Amino acid sequence: MAPLTRSRADMEGVHSDLAVEYYRQRATAGLIVTEATNISRQGRGFALTPGIYTDAQVEAWAHVAEAVHQAGGRIVLQLWHFGRMSHVSLQESGAAPVAPSAIQAGETVFTLNGPKPPSPPRALLTEEIPGIIEDYRKATRNAKRAGFDGVELHAANCFLLDQFIRDSTNRRTDRYGGSVENRIRLPIEVATAVAEIWHPGRVGVRLSPITRMAGDTPLDSDPQRTYGMLARELGTLRLAYLHCIEGQTIGPNAADRFDFEALREAFGGHYIATTATTGSWQSARSRRATQT
Repeated sequence: MAPLTRSRADMEGVHSDLAVEYYRQRATAGLIVTEATNISRQGRGFALTPGIYTDAQVEAWAHVAEAVHQAGGRIVLQLWHFGRMSHVSLQESGAAPVAPSAIQAGETVFTLNGPKPPSPPRALLTEEIPGIIEDYRKATRNAKRAGFDGVELHAANCFLLDQFIRDSTNRRTDRYGGSVENRIRLPIEVATAVAEIWHPGRVGVRLSPITRMAGDTPLDSDPQRTYGMLARELGTLRLAYLHCIEGQTIGPNAADRFDFEALREAFGGHYIATTATTGSWQSARSRRATQT
């Protein structure tokens, strides 16, 4: 079961018993990827989404994991940082959202007062990035404590890690910007750090090379090369799987051509495809590959 944001936690990021029943009902899916879960208060971009950075959040998620296991299922926690697509009302002390570069996001985010335009973000300082990586480490430790079977890094849908990957949202001039090697550096460092906390075979990554997030975020200028290089680097870590959104998360698929079979081969391990796998932009050969 692919991740589905529900916005049913409280504003402290703590799930209720409703989440326990929701996931228990879906345990027969085999492997559940949870709704995206904030790794920190800074990482929150929607109201009422769960977190994994406090003891209360861990305890609430532990009840979910236990219920799924009792029903015979398996469940991994998706780790999330919203990045620039957030609002000051969702940030601690009304702070600005953070991003690779101070580029305004479009569309809207869900706040307690309804949909609002994202607040202007600020660019992360180079010296702040190790703290982001540590937040992912802590979230992974907490996922283990809660009894999950693994974690999935959310590097898709134009959120923070994806914002670093794309040259449309990353205008940095330090070691995390510019070349493809630099722009994929943070996702690789995060995946490496998480795989040091948990066995690499318990870690997956989600990508979305041609997702525009309802038309707001431009694609990378060369997604085939950029995400192909990222997939190869992730493959060297011997992770559990690569999980790709082969189209749009919201709205109809665009006519962008992308060779997902090449991406799968670059990764070299288990591959999960979601969204439309029969669009006109995908070759018949690739369709057969992603359906196996």
